[in-house]
Amino acid sequence: MRKQLVITNNEHIVSSTDEHTGGHKTGPETERSYKNDVLHSELDYLRDQFWREDFKEVVKTKSKAMQDVLQKVQQVSNTRTTVLLSGETGTGKTLIARLIHAHSNRKDAPFISVHCGAIPDTLVESELFGHEKGAFTGAVRRKLGKFELANMGTLFLDEIGTVSSAVQVKLLDVLQERQIQRIGGETNIPLNVRVIAATNDNLNDLCTKGYFRRDLFYRLNVFPIVIPPLRERKNDILQLSSEFISHFSTQLNKNITDISPEVMEAFLDYDWPGNVRELENIIERACILEQTPILRPSSFPIEFFKNRLAQHPASIDASLPLAHARQTAIDIFELAYLTHLLKDNKGIIKDAAKSADITTRQLNKLMNKHALLRQDFVAK
Repeated sequence: MRKQLVITNNEHIVSSTDEHTGGHKTGPETERSYKNDVLHSELDYLRDQFWREDFKEVVKTKSKAMQDVLQKVQQVSNTRTTVLLSGETGTGKTLIARLIHAHSNRKDAPFISVHCGAIPDTLVESELFGHEKGAFTGAVRRKLGKFELANMGTLFLDEIGTVSSAVQVKLLDVLQERQIQRIGGETNIPLNVRVIAATNDNLNDLCTKGYFRRDLFYRLNVFPIVIPPLRERKNDILQLSSEFISHFSTQLNKNITDISPEVMEAFLDYDWPGNVRELENIIERACILEQTPILRPSSFPIEFFKNRLAQHPASIDASLPLAHARQTAIDIFELAYLTHLLKDNKGIIKDAAKSADITTRQLNKLMNKHALLRQDFVAK
């Protein structure tokens, strides 16, 4: 029995043809197992084929929660459905919005992003809907709003929970009628815009408290996607770190190729309140400071090592070359010693140097090496 896989319109139909196989027969359980293996392999292949080449690295994940997010992205991308992205600050809501747009039939049209929380209340309406010349003091010419600029494409409204009640009313009208009117204008302008909104607030709670219109919430919440925080997808930290190191090493014209095991263990112990954005920023900073091909503990802020400093001395990694292992142990010891030294002396450099029996210049050099700041230890 030979199994032949036929793929039609992304559906998988397994047909079989009888063929002699040298007298070897397969039982029902073996056939079912083979069929499942083929189906899963083809589904994995088709999923991979879905993503554009320039997003292949972005969608790599070992997290089940992120895999579910990416599956929803695939399901909704080629529709005109309004999407509401929820998640903590720094989880990558803008990236997911761009991912949806890039894999939609609007990919060749504009993707316009608006950070609603960064625009003064008095200017939000003008930014979103535009205005006519003379509509208000300072309106010296006609201005097209972001909705018009995004026509036939995608409008991404970030931090949607921050907009005023007046703007909420107009947004509701636009989503219902699919047309806008510029401030000071009298003409209705029809639009074909796909709206993706994002928030780090719980909009349902804001509705209950009276800060957000529930009817607008329902209009936005047609296809909700919740993006998990980094602390719930820690098995992705190594992959993300590698991508950021490669990016910043190239950007800074350095030859940084790896991250020390001690740093990676500290990363896994850390809660990442700033999520993926915090990881990206901290690796950029480390790449600027690092003078070797490997990101070492001395290139990172001390808060990443608080848990590990309490367990000092560090465990020995015999897989490392002796010189590397020795330097890593020295770095961790110095960081622990200096932290206690500065804390005991309340950040007073002269007293700390005297306690350590070194000069203030030597102490300052060591503090710079480990990115320690005196003010973090001054008694408050």
